[in-house]
Amino acid sequence: MITKGLSPVRLEAISDGVIAVILTIMVLELKVPGPDGLAGLQAVLPTILLYLLTFIQIGIYWVNHHYLVDEVETVTHGILWANLVFLFCLSLFPFATDWIGVKGLSSFTTAFYAAVSIFPGLAYMALWFQIRQQSAAPAHASWGKQIASVSLYLAAIPVAYVQPAASLTLIGIVAVLWLLPPKHVHPPE
Repeated sequence: MITKGLSPVRLEAISDGVIAVILTIMVLELKVPGPDGLAGLQAVLPTILLYLLTFIQIGIYWVNHHYLVDEVETVTHGILWANLVFLFCLSLFPFATDWIGVKGLSSFTTAFYAAVSIFPGLAYMALWFQIRQQSAAPAHASWGKQIASVSLYLAAIPVAYVQPAASLTLIGIVAVLWLLPPKHVHPPE
């Protein structure tokens, strides 16, 4: 019996839905500050900046996921599971972000956030590999850029125990690397 492959449209739809829920959970975790006025804004500014960093990270994955899924002609079993693992790893971001928001910027909370940042990077690499196995299209993102990103996330863990803010800066550098559009994006036909 020959089985027909699944359409990439369903893969993209579930991914968009899960990512939308992740971003919604994050915004719901933002709390109104106790003090009114500028004092209140100053009290929540670190949380807002961390939320922004996380939103940008998830947004970068969402954009690149679209580029990647655009290369898929037929969804394989391996692609389905790699995508689910990737989505699960992304779903850990609201927890890690909220932990810093509640407990404050400490060595452990920041190292945990950096560790959580590694997981979607590795899962995205696995998904990228699964899709690249069945696609003849040029890669939309360099393997070296992906390795560099995971390496910076990894470096951010020990740095968190020296200077938590520097650890978040390393994670921010990864975001800046990915804000540049890929060189091999194909226009829609």
